[in-house]
This record gives sequence, structure tokens and C-alpha cells, in this order.
Amino acid sequence: MTDLDGGDAELIAASREEPERFAALFDRHAPAIHQYVTRRLGRDAADDVTAETFLTAFRIRARFDPARAGVRPWLYGIAAKQIGRHRRQEVQALKLLARTGHDPVADSWTDSADDRLAAEAAVRSLAGALARLPAGDRHVLLLFAWADLGYQEIAEALGIPVGTVRSRLNRARRKLRTQAGTVGDSLIEARIHEGDPA
Repeated sequence: MTDLDGGDAELIAASREEPERFAALFDRHAPAIHQYVTRRLGRDAADDVTAETFLTAFRIRARFDPARAGVRPWLYGIAAKQIGRHRRQEVQALKLLARTGHDPVADSWTDSADDRLAAEAAVRSLAGALARLPAGDRHVLLLFAWADLGYQEIAEALGIPVGTVRSRLNRARRKLRTQAGTVGDSLIEARIHEGDPA
């Protein structure tokens, strides 16, 4: 993903005098935030959480410090707090996914019926393992795997040290490997940043 933080920081600053300029920030980042929230909470909650994320960002834009964090981590941090409010719903959705194997967000993994059944069984196993992770570990893991944030960005988004990000990601990987086998590894291995070895 292209890093737009330089222009985004300027938009935030400009929006203090011209509030309508904030709409460009929404246009750039809302689809990615919405997709991430949809993966975490489902479509029903995603619209509300995405809207609340950008409403909160707009309200606190004067506190945005471009020297401390990029715009993407800042927005994902706000989204993570909103998701925390919906945590119980997220766990219920993951348990439902574990029972049914149907992921309404992801496209079908395969075209053949046999492969589709195997994929659904793998998704059920992975969703169950995700539901059992502590919230902090799940936040780090899913910001890494689904939002495509690097370690430093996750640390900035959640307001935690990079070392904590690394330890939570390692712990989450171990638990997923134990509970979901190689399916858990595929969630992480599908998205490894250069410089962010897992």
C-alpha cells in the first residue's frame, strides 16, 4: 500500500481551518479501515465502526502529532478502540465462523467442492483459535495479518512498545499453531514484511 502519510498529515492540519478537507482523508483510508473492521466484526458492525472511527478522528484531529505516528497507525488505533467496544460481538462471530466454516468476507478459496470443504474446515479451525486468543494478542495479530501494518505501525496504533508487539505476535502464532496447526501459520506467513520477521 502506498504511504500517503505525508500528504495525509497535511490534510489533517489543513482541515483544522477548512473542515471539509478531512473528506479526502476519509476517501483515501475508509475502504481499508472498513475492510479490516468487516473482517473483525462482520458487515453489520463495519459501517458503524468505520463511521465512528472517522468521526472520532475528525473530533480529535487537533491532537494528531505527525512526529509521533503516521496517519494509518493513528486511524487503525482509533479503529482498534472502537473494535474493543464490539469485542464480545467479534468473539461471537469467530465462534460462528468456527461452527459453520462460512466466511462472508473472504472470497471462496477454491472452485472445486472437495477443496472448498477442506478450506471451510480450515477456516473453522482458525476462527475458533482466533476466538480463544486474548484480545491484545488478537489485535496485534489481525492488524499484522489483515490490515498489513508493520510492527512499528501496530505499536503506534495500539500505544504499546514494539517489543510488546513482537511478543504478542509470537505468542499468538504459537497458540494458533497449537490450536489450528498449519492453518494458523498460513494467516501469518501470507503477510510477512521485510524487516518484520515473525
